[in-house]
Parts: sequence; structure tokens; C-alpha cells
Amino acid sequence: MWSKLKQKQLLGYRFRRQYSVGSYVIDFFCPELKLAIEIDGTSHFKDGAEYYDSNRQESIEQLGIKFLRFNNAEVYKNLNGVLEVIVDNVQKIRNLPLNPLLTKEGSKGRLNS
Repeated sequence: MWSKLKQKQLLGYRFRRQYSVGSYVIDFFCPELKLAIEIDGTSHFKDGAEYYDSNRQESIEQLGIKFLRFNNAEVYKNLNGVLEVIVDNVQKIRNLPLNPLLTKEGSKGRLNS
């Protein structure tokens, strides 16, 4: 993931790796967009982790930061799909036209949520 986000490769936005927000560390963060990207490994699937992750995400979102979460399997098996979701969210944040490859037919330029 980092090899695709570093050096402003994603639409020219600078992402940082292992970025601190309060007492939390975000896997990837773009300060300009206020966009956090979290990649969940096996530690996120242990007992109690879901509760911790939910509270952590809520705390970060209360700071006005948009939070995207993926798991390791998604990144390894479908990196291009993960990147498309990130690009779509960046475009929504910046009010840019959506990538036509991501637009579902009949949705008038917006992905159905």
C-alpha cells in the first residue's frame, strides 16, 4: 500500500505513514484531505479488538477526519480495487468528478452506498 501512496502518487496528495493523532497511530494519513487509511491485520480480529477499533475510529472521526478501513486480505488480493475506493473518496472529499470506471450505471455520477 505504501508503495502506491508515497511521493504524492495518489492524485498528487501527500500521505504520511504511521501518523500520530492524539494517543492513536494511523497507518496512512493525508493531512490536506483529513483522510485516514487503516489496514487491519490479524491483531484486529482478536477478542476485544472490534470494540477498541470502533472507539478509536470514533475518536479520530470526531476530529473531522474521514476514516477508511481495509483488511490485509483486501490489500493483498485486490490492491487496485482498494486504491479505486480511496480515489473515489478523495474525489468526493475534493468535490471532483468521479472516475467513470467507478460509477455504477444509473447512479448519476455517484456510487450507490
